Amino acid sequence: MGTQTAAAMVAAARQRVEGLTPDQVARELANGVLLVDIRETEERKAVGVIPGSTHAARGMLEFYADPTSPYHRLDFDPDQRLVLYCASSGRSALAADMLRQLGYRDVAHLDGGIKAWIEAGRPIETA
Repeated sequence: MGTQTAAAMVAAARQRVEGLTPDQVARELANGVLLVDIRETEERKAVGVIPGSTHAARGMLEFYADPTSPYHRLDFDPDQRLVLYCASSGRSALAADMLRQLGYRDVAHLDGGIKAWIEAGRPIETA
């Protein structure tokens, strides 16, 4: 496998993972899905967060999600529906694809990220 660009990696990930609209994410959140904000703390403070979401910064996601890791968080269950979001959906597409490789069978991401959420008039709250 040759060298790839980040943009090519994101495009490939988007082909393998389910992308959801803000309305779809809102419906899933109302039904109890685990919605995970993978942005950095500074981004969360600057922009706000989707109410009901949990935070797992992208740099630690694999460790939180892996049941064999000493950093595993119990709210991450490979058999549970999981939806990720970031600022505009590049990182969340990559992260959702990675979770599939870790054995998560029902993972998706918010297409357009929190920017699309805000543009759709959906609520945010301070981090």
